[in-house]
Amino acid sequence: MRNNKLKLTILAVLVLISAALYVFYNLNGSYHYAFPRRLIKVLAMAITGVAIAYATVTFQTITHNRILTPSIMGLDSMYMLLQTVIIFLFGSASIFVLNQTLNFFISMVGMIAFALILYRFMFRKEGQPIYFLLLVGIIIGTLLGSLSTFLQVLIDPNEFMNVQDKMFASFNNVNQNLVWLSLVIVVLTIAYGWTKMGELDVLSLGRDHARNLGVNYDGVVKTMLVLSAILIATSTALVGPITFFGLIVANLSYQFFHTYKHSVLITGAILFSLFALIGGQFIVERIFTFSTTLSVIINFVGGIYFIYLLLKGSRAS
Repeated sequence: MRNNKLKLTILAVLVLISAALYVFYNLNGSYHYAFPRRLIKVLAMAITGVAIAYATVTFQTITHNRILTPSIMGLDSMYMLLQTVIIFLFGSASIFVLNQTLNFFISMVGMIAFALILYRFMFRKEGQPIYFLLLVGIIIGTLLGSLSTFLQVLIDPNEFMNVQDKMFASFNNVNQNLVWLSLVIVVLTIAYGWTKMGELDVLSLGRDHARNLGVNYDGVVKTMLVLSAILIATSTALVGPITFFGLIVANLSYQFFHTYKHSVLITGAILFSLFALIGGQFIVERIFTFSTTLSVIINFVGGIYFIYLLLKGSRAS
């Protein structure tokens, strides 16, 4: 336990150092202009990192699979379909695109509604296996992705550029008002979810053991799925989809912290995500000089890491 506390402390120090470096590096006295904007970007990265880390670890716990993320339920595909439909029907100059607050609410409400309808439909029967839900989620996500691609082919090439901008997460043009709104949503969701840490620890033992220990397994699973959907919807609507990021930070936490306690695992995943996002954005801006985006790097590294986990799992079996 002391060893895990030391590791968490080291990670927290690294996060603070990376945040200070990002905020104060090469300010050149422009505190009134650059300083507040950099703080907002750090806050947006913190919201995104916390939301994705918590949602991924809890999702992997209830599915008992460490290579799955909430994106497998089709939330990212739903986000892209919403953005594509908006531009296809109304154009990139419509209020639904130009008004970032309205676009944020449409995206978030659409993704959460999609998840709730899916969960409601799938959990009509008691004791419905989680893998059946995952299978349906994959199929629907593929369908939504195909619909998005079909509409993108029909869209004017100039309009398609606006759709393309939505395909990758970006912290460069985050709306300050949306950042504060997202912060409230994520804090309230995490605060409620943190009360379920003990039940999550028991859930990792499996359905039968959890029930024998007095945990309402199906009820907790439904709650965690809803919380994960809210967090992923909020982070995606704020900055865009980051497919493999949760997979990376969650598995790094599992390898770095050898414990069953989710309070430690989730905290570790959050710290890893903050360090990766802030440090990665610093590299994108200062070394690559905005020639690429952070989400492209994360998806590239995450894809390689995903293949590594698959190969590792096949060798272990």
